[in-house]
Amino acid sequence: MITYEQIQDTATYLQSKGIEKPQVGIILGTGLGGLVEHISIIKEIDYATIPHFPVSTVESHKGKLIYGELEGKKILAMQGRFHFYEGYNMQQITLPVRVMKLLGIQQLLISNAAGAVNLDYKKGTLMLLDDHINLLPENPLTGQNLNQLGPRFPDMSQPYNEGLNSLLEQAAYEEDVILHKGVYASVPGPNLETRAEYRYIKIIGGDAVGMSTVPEVIVANHMGLPCAAVSVLTDECDPKNLHPVSLQEILDVAATAEKGLIKLFRNVISKL
Repeated sequence: MITYEQIQDTATYLQSKGIEKPQVGIILGTGLGGLVEHISIIKEIDYATIPHFPVSTVESHKGKLIYGELEGKKILAMQGRFHFYEGYNMQQITLPVRVMKLLGIQQLLISNAAGAVNLDYKKGTLMLLDDHINLLPENPLTGQNLNQLGPRFPDMSQPYNEGLNSLLEQAAYEEDVILHKGVYASVPGPNLETRAEYRYIKIIGGDAVGMSTVPEVIVANHMGLPCAAVSVLTDECDPKNLHPVSLQEILDVAATAEKGLIKLFRNVISKL
């Protein structure tokens, strides 16, 4: 159980390292760390040195907290996130979002790599999350409620902020970037899905499937923190024509599609 005191302790440590009043938080998903190259970095801190922080064990996740400026805003970016399949519990996974809120962020932008279950959505394109289906076995709000941060039973009727989503859709139009809109299903991983599982996800209403994002979004909603998320669709999940996909293929597609994601995030941040 992560306590409020531990969250405060982590926030205080980061403040002592010079992180002051960040306005926007960003979580960069698998193969999506390139946005950092556009940030004027003020401070870069390894996760391993931050009290109570987990350490990213996935090779494609750098494991650094980046503080700097982007489009005239103070940014706090996670270059690499944590996943349930790494062995962390949901409270550990979502600790950074709690800490970023205490440090002062007013909006949270999230990215992830996902498989396209909706076969009208092609790999290499982006999908704006309009809603999600939580297929993870744990919830980050299980246990004693942190009343200082939010209510026992937070509303989830609109988990992804309408204002931020509108800005992302407007940005896609202005930047000429293909941006689908759909429902993201979050699964434990780390294995990719079977043909039957892809059929199931489609039947229950999923347009894309991945192994992250939903825990962070639940916690953001619990704290009243407006958030939005974009999936980079790295493969097409056609149960009738399914072929093995390597991590390298996923990373290659993510690296190409990330150019559009960076345009969207920069455009939106400039307007916040």
